[in-house]
Amino acid sequence: MTPQDRAEKSAEALWREDWASQAMGMEIVSVGEGTAQLRMTVRRDMCNGHGICHGGMTFTLADSCFAFACNSRNQNTVAQHNMISFLAPGREGDVLTATASEVELTGRSGIYDIDVTNQDGTTIARMRGMSRAIRGHLFEEGSEE
Repeated sequence: MTPQDRAEKSAEALWREDWASQAMGMEIVSVGEGTAQLRMTVRRDMCNGHGICHGGMTFTLADSCFAFACNSRNQNTVAQHNMISFLAPGREGDVLTATASEVELTGRSGIYDIDVTNQDGTTIARMRGMSRAIRGHLFEEGSEE
């Protein structure tokens, strides 16, 4: 199995029960070894009292993208901690795209940078995620499921 095949199969397995990302209307744009890109349209029910996209919604998009990148090798991996900076507001109707890239992977620990941009290319947020591999796999390597 190639690294790309493994990343795609890992994403399929993770997505299958990722009810939170699905409920928020996210879609997987692309995945690769140590990388991912997810997209989400900001709905009215995602906006806060200031009429802008709630920071928690932006964070969830970035965090979901981080999850697909750090699980791309079929090793169960979770967030150890994250830091996010909100740089510009998202607005109702905006199409936000999160792009995650692996910076470092050493042993069971990884570092990932995630940028969230809108449809105009404006950077909405930047997140750094630290991951930790745990026991288990998303699928059996010999499995066709």
